[in-house]
Amino acid sequence: MSNNNYEFSFLTDKSTNAVFHAINNVRVWWNSEMEGDSTHLNDEFSVKFWDLHYSKQKVVEFVPDKKIVWLVTESRLSFLADKNEWTGTKISFELGKKGGQTEVHFMHEGLVPKIECYRECSKAWTEYLRDSLLKFITTGEGQPYLDEAKAGVN
Repeated sequence: MSNNNYEFSFLTDKSTNAVFHAINNVRVWWNSEMEGDSTHLNDEFSVKFWDLHYSKQKVVEFVPDKKIVWLVTESRLSFLADKNEWTGTKISFELGKKGGQTEVHFMHEGLVPKIECYRECSKAWTEYLRDSLLKFITTGEGQPYLDEAKAGVN
């Protein structure tokens, strides 16, 4: 177990189809400032969190109601010594049935304990997955990153 990629799973009563569509609605649960598209194979999109994090993802696997994989093709994480630490990593969502519910299994392949970003990035992923994506799936409202300066919020 030397790799220990970051993983997070949760269950929901919503259908795999509803969950699949929710995951692909990145603006609503991860980053409202997302640029590009994330709803088809080979789509590309980027997200930015203040001046701390920029990453560009390409949808490299897209199996409706079952699996989504994003390849991080560019990254700049200003708070790290290796600012491109995410580049080449993969972010995946696998859907399945468990006890009559839909199980979502998330993995950020390459986000491992030995890299600098692991502690902060795994914490952020847990918050976005648990407090925003799951909330969006169950209530219809996520809590994505919102650039407050652009939104006029003080």
